[in-house]
Amino acid sequence: MNWNTAPIDDLVVNENIVTSTESDYSAFCSYLEKTSGITLGENKSYLVQSRLKSIMEQYSFKALGELLQMLNDRKNLTLEKLVVDAMTTNETSWFRDEYPFEFLRDNILGNITMAQKKPFSIWSAACSYGHEPYSISIVVQEFLERNPGRIPAGLEIMGTDISSRVLEQSISGLYRSFDTERGLSAERKTKYFRKLDDKLQIRDDVRARVTFRKHNLITDCFPLGTFDLIFCRNVLIYFSNENKQSILKNMVKSLAPGGYLFLGGSEPMVNYSDKFDMVACRPGVVHQLKEA
Repeated sequence: MNWNTAPIDDLVVNENIVTSTESDYSAFCSYLEKTSGITLGENKSYLVQSRLKSIMEQYSFKALGELLQMLNDRKNLTLEKLVVDAMTTNETSWFRDEYPFEFLRDNILGNITMAQKKPFSIWSAACSYGHEPYSISIVVQEFLERNPGRIPAGLEIMGTDISSRVLEQSISGLYRSFDTERGLSAERKTKYFRKLDDKLQIRDDVRARVTFRKHNLITDCFPLGTFDLIFCRNVLIYFSNENKQSILKNMVKSLAPGGYLFLGGSEPMVNYSDKFDMVACRPGVVHQLKEA
């Protein structure tokens, strides 16, 4: 799940879609933060109204309190999944910001030792529709085409998200032509995608090194494994300070010694973790786990 999009205040919504009281809205915010980590804050009732409209209609709920009651009873897990899916923002793009992928190509892949005994491992957290992990895999593919046999132990990429809906598309690797426009060059589009009916699908060898699984950064177990590199970009901005600290603590547990962590450009590490050194990779930075 990649909440990497325009500010939610910019969304255009209709008013008075869902009947709710201030206490119901507050209770829903608490529920959402507890289950997904997303912090809505004040004055976002219009966002809840817009996002939950179809669910309210589907279940014939007349007020937010009715929805909350069923959620708290925990008798309908499908409803819980629908609500989390509806409240997560899943807009992303290919090769977003460029510099993380350039740093991966120029400073990380070329330094993987030939003596490495296990696959180099990369985690794309909150990966949304799969644009980020597949962008990583394309960079790896291009590197290997120029340097055959350079990573003898192989390389593995895992993409995780809280939303089952976006993971289904990620696994398929199928995209509308429109979805391949943002950030993807014509050359890469031609080389690494194939036409399948009215959609485009990621090439099999690029898909093969990427696996996907559902994972909640707040409630699910850590670590998922030991990773040499973690992308967790433009995700922490949606969490409370306490949850940011918790996530970063778990990222530390998940990184191999000297491993790297990419955050979004507006997500400073200061005040949340002292376990990393900053490495410049203009125009941004990457965080490297300090030696124990």
